[in-house]
This record gives sequence, C-alpha cells and structure tokens, in this order.
Amino acid sequence: MQQKIETINPATGKVIASYDNDSADVVAQKVRKAREAFSGWKKLELGERADHMRRLGRVMRKNREEYAHIVTEEMGKPVRQSLAEIEKCAWVCDYYAEHAEAFLRDQIVPTEFRKSFVSFEPLGVVASIMPWNFPFWQVMRFAVPALTAGNVGVLKHSSVCLGSSLKLQQAFSDAGFPENVFQVVVGDYRVGEALVQADIDAVSVTGSVNTGKRVAELASKDLKKFVLELGGSDPFIVLDDADLKQTAYMATQSRLLNTGQSCISAKRFIVVKSVAEKFTKLFVEDTEAEVLGDPLDPKTTVGPLVRDSQRQALARQVDDARTKGGKVLVGGRPVAGDGYFYEPTIISNVGHEMNVLKEEVFGPAAPIIVVENEEQAVREANNSEFGLGASIWTNNIERGVKLARQIESGIVSVNEMVRSDPRLPFGGVKKSGIGRELSEFGIKEFVNIKSVVVKDIQSKLLVE
Repeated sequence: MQQKIETINPATGKVIASYDNDSADVVAQKVRKAREAFSGWKKLELGERADHMRRLGRVMRKNREEYAHIVTEEMGKPVRQSLAEIEKCAWVCDYYAEHAEAFLRDQIVPTEFRKSFVSFEPLGVVASIMPWNFPFWQVMRFAVPALTAGNVGVLKHSSVCLGSSLKLQQAFSDAGFPENVFQVVVGDYRVGEALVQADIDAVSVTGSVNTGKRVAELASKDLKKFVLELGGSDPFIVLDDADLKQTAYMATQSRLLNTGQSCISAKRFIVVKSVAEKFTKLFVEDTEAEVLGDPLDPKTTVGPLVRDSQRQALARQVDDARTKGGKVLVGGRPVAGDGYFYEPTIISNVGHEMNVLKEEVFGPAAPIIVVENEEQAVREANNSEFGLGASIWTNNIERGVKLARQIESGIVSVNEMVRSDPRLPFGGVKKSGIGRELSEFGIKEFVNIKSVVVKDIQSKLLVE
C-alpha cells in the first residue's frame, strides 16, 4: 500500500491534509475520460469556449480570498501576493477570451491555387506537471490557452499544493466546463511519469532541469510534443547611470518576491564598480526594511520557505559562500522557532567557485558581483547555463535596449523586474527550457498548424 501524501503548512510545520496516490490505472482511466471529453469540446465554436473562460475568470474573482488563503497555507507565500496571483489568473482568462479568435483564425496565404490557408487545430489531451511556487498561476498559464484552443487537460500538481489543485478542478466545474475537460491526478513523481506515458498527445512542464529532462525522455519515446519551462538564474544588471534609489528598491522586490522562490526572481546582482558601494548600501537598507513573519498577516512581505529541505539547501549555499570568502552583509541565518523561515540575505565579494553563482538559488539570498563596465556586465550575465530572464537598469533607454539584444535569455526587462504577462511570450533558452507559454505564441504550442491547399478541378467538355 502506497504511503499517503501529507501537505504541510511551512509557517508552522503542521500537517494540513493527507491524500492517497492515484494508481496507474486511475491515471489511465482519467486520460480515457479526457479523450472522450475532447471529442465534444473541440467541436464547440471558439466563441463558446471563450465564454467558458470568461465565466472561469469570474469564478476566480468571486473566490479570490478562499483561493489565496489555501495558496498561502500550503506553500507560504505572503497572502497579499497570493491575492495578486489569483487576480492574475482571472486576467489570463479574460485575455484569451478576448483575443483567442484573432490568434487562431485561419491565415490566408496567397498562392497560385484557388485557395490556400493555414488552420490551427487542437492536438487533443495535454498533460501538465506543475510546481508549487505559483500554485494557481502556473496551472492557469498553461491551461487557459491550451483549453481555449480546444484541447483538454489533465493536471499533475506538486505534492506540496494538492489542495490548490483540487480547488482548481472545482473552479473549472463551477464555471460550467463540460465534465472531464479539466481533471486532476494526485500523487508523487510516479504518478507524473504514469501520466506522461499514458495515452496523451502532449505535455507541459514547469519545474527543475532534472524534471524537464525526465519528462522529455519519456515523452520522446512516443514522439509526444512537450513544452518545458525550467530553472533560471536571472541577472540584475545595474549600470553606472541607473537611478540607484529606485533600482535598489526594485532589486529587493525582485529578489524577495515569493520569498525568492521564483524562476524569474533576480538571482545574480551584477553592478558596475563606480556605483557598487552606493547601490549595495541602499540594497541592504531596503532588504532590512522587509517584514519577515506570518504569511497570513497582510503586513508580511517575506514568508517561510516551502519546506525544511529547501531551507537547508539555501543555508548550505550561503555557508559555502561564507567559507570561500563571501561577506554576508545582512541576514545569513535560519530563523529559530516554528516554520521554515530564513533571513533575507545579501552577500558581497562572491566568486564563481561559490555555489550561490554555480547553482540556482531558490530562496531569499542575493549575491552581488562587481564588474568594471557594461561589456563585462553582459559577459557576466551570459555566463550561466540558464537563460530565462534578465533585467537592465539605466537612465539611457537606447543603451538599455542595445544591451538587451546581447543578453542570452527569453525575457529582458529594462528598468522593470521580470514578470510573466499574458500579452507576451514566456519561456527561456539554454537549460531554462523549450517552447513558449502565453501570448499568441503560447496558444499555438499545442495546436496542429495545418496547411490546406485547394485547387480547381479542370474539366474538359467532350464534343461528339
């Protein structure tokens, strides 16, 4: 008999609920039901599917407080950030309800034939394997475009946030979606592997590099389409003409959002030498001003890490930097007491032999790298196996855009922290992933891009 999965409140260390693992047979059964549902869902007019999404957006807003509470309870995000996450889920519903028809209408292509066009048709059953750090948004970022395009979805969520996954399934039901268009399977990594190997047509993954590699390996055996959104080690580049007060504040927000547990958090702070001392002073002051505490308290800005193993991993990275000559300017210690809290931390005098630069840091620790000029800043930014996001801070917009084109990543923001946005494609290069989510590009990841050519039949009249 398989052991139950327990969800734990990371602010208290106490058990919230326990769940049974779905068997491989249950997974296969749900996929069969999804395929049956697909036959009807794909036949709906796109406008009808868009109406379902509008209703789903209303459900999200109606239940915003309830959903935010369970997100915070299960993974520790400060509740005001959880509320913003749910609002963003409603936005993506509205966005695709409004724009999907334009994205997916037939594209006429002039040729010598009577008619030539490209159509965009759903693939079928699309599985998703999603992480814990944005329990609602990561799912909706995948599901809304995929289902609007006519696919059906089966979600295997992280074991951390199983309550959130079931709330999502109920939300689709409450919005009037046909039965089995969106389903959830519950379990650990073995359930995820069973899902990928079931009779699905494609899979979307957000997670670690190792998870992405494993899913890609399993999906490739049957040539199933996959989209991978993996890790990041985003550079935050501070140039010599940046507004340092504003930049330092945004550095703090970008590093500490979601307690630093985001793939697009700023993780490497690359600062031109002439402004490094002043920037660092302001960065430390802003970090010290953040409020660490109970994530259900609206005043809290930094919550616990998701689990104790995550906190231990962060502590090892900080201790490694300290023993190799890094200077901890603020923080640098676990917080005593209940829950998995760690002090917001800034480290200077870092080098490439330190794990805070070699590995992705998934927690509230910020290493500062000092460089001589913008050319060295770009080289340092690109010196990573990841390429998800980056930000550049400068008062010269043309300079910022010029350097943005030199950064090896899927997203570059100038004078703004990196965020996902339904209007723009989201994804990375190198080990940060394959494919794109969101925007017109995201909705076309899980469609058959079909060319149709029509030629007149030339007939001859037979004359007797």
